[in-house]
Amino acid sequence: MKKISHSFDYYVLLFFVLAFTGWLWEGALFFLTKHAFINRGVYRGPYLPIYGVGGLLLCLLLRRLKKHPVAVFFVSMLLCSLLEYGTGYFLEKKWRIRWWNYEGHFLNLHGRICLAGAVAFGLGGVLLICLLLPLYDKCYARLPKGFKLGAAMVLLAVFVADAAYCAVRPNLGYGISEKLEEDMVREIGRCISDSGC
Repeated sequence: MKKISHSFDYYVLLFFVLAFTGWLWEGALFFLTKHAFINRGVYRGPYLPIYGVGGLLLCLLLRRLKKHPVAVFFVSMLLCSLLEYGTGYFLEKKWRIRWWNYEGHFLNLHGRICLAGAVAFGLGGVLLICLLLPLYDKCYARLPKGFKLGAAMVLLAVFVADAAYCAVRPNLGYGISEKLEEDMVREIGRCISDSGC
């Protein structure tokens, strides 16, 4: 296989593949546990940028370690847990809502990360670096250059528009946050008791 030049569109398309995969993963988990479809992201579109950013970070830093899955596992655990903690902290401070909460999980830190999540990140990192990234490279190499660049630009334009909209009105749909649901119940109760509805 010819060497792939890692151009702008390579990383943009990889970001969206990873972000969409993360969106599918989270949606499937919540469908199995809550028996309902829940868009778990801050954005309206079918992507979770934290998976795209985390996956790109792993690809940039760990690609050369693909023959060392144990190292990939532990570095993925650490990097993705740091990213998840930082993202959770930022979202809570900006909107005072938790999009995820691991309180009650074994070895959690402020409910933002936990051991089970870190292990899942480690396994996901191994899957990504050792198996999926070589497959992505093969698929990317087969696509026409114009298509790759066009698809990257369209996806970026949609994402930027979504990000601009959601910077003001983030996705706060039912099922995203237990705290949000508790606050909504309290607000409805206050509204009824005050006869202000």
